[in-house]
Amino acid sequence: MKKTGVFILLASLFFVSCTRHNIQEQTQWASIFKKYQIDSACFELADNSHEQVFYYGLNRLSTPYSPASTFKILNSLVALETNIATDENMVIPWDGVVRQREEWNKNMDMREAFKVSCVPYYQELARRIGAVEMQKWMDTVKYGNRRIGPKVDEFWLNDTLKISADEQVGLMKKLYFDKLPFSQRAQRIVRSLMLQEDNNEYRLYFKTGTSQNDTRTLAWLVGFIERKETQRGVITKQEETNFKPYFFALNIETKDTTMDTRTVRINILKDILRERKIIK
Repeated sequence: MKKTGVFILLASLFFVSCTRHNIQEQTQWASIFKKYQIDSACFELADNSHEQVFYYGLNRLSTPYSPASTFKILNSLVALETNIATDENMVIPWDGVVRQREEWNKNMDMREAFKVSCVPYYQELARRIGAVEMQKWMDTVKYGNRRIGPKVDEFWLNDTLKISADEQVGLMKKLYFDKLPFSQRAQRIVRSLMLQEDNNEYRLYFKTGTSQNDTRTLAWLVGFIERKETQRGVITKQEETNFKPYFFALNIETKDTTMDTRTVRINILKDILRERKIIK
């Protein structure tokens, strides 16, 4: 790509708020994607404390794709905000349809449905929210191309709705800082749903999403990580723990439709975080 084209593309992305000096392409990450036999990929990592953005795959970063199950983040927020779901413990009864994923075949609350990425639970949530209300919130948030189409319970699964990896990073940053147009309570609950790992080194929050057909698998991993840093307070002289956030979005595509993309995504993420010395 010519330099002029690169600058135009950079200017159109979320990280335009950073200076050009603080936006750094990481071509060496190609070896990580090659290691896992990924055909096409992009990754964006925003270091909030230092106002830096690191990226790989610039063209793909700005290309919108179906959010697949990463839309459960917004779906949860809307359900909580509108009181369709009173809280994360709201149970939706199993409809009796036996599905391939055995863990979906039972009554389930939002917390478990988010964890096992239960599509039927979130389809029922979307039906209860309704197209008009859902459209209002997607317009307010400016979520991707904001399209619902004729089916309120399928639009995030069938390529009607699309969002870019760069937009996903912007969404994660707003969610972290309670800057989305939802109550702090709703945002706090959804962040708690996303928590996957909590140890002495970091807290890792994410949501996966997968779109698959006969010829390819497209997979998402979007979220943020808080690195724990302990230091002695200037005034208190006592040890204090601070959390430094980093926001990320990973989008990969492979022709191997049998690949365990969940494991591969997490491995890629952690390889990159280690390369940046965010985790050990």
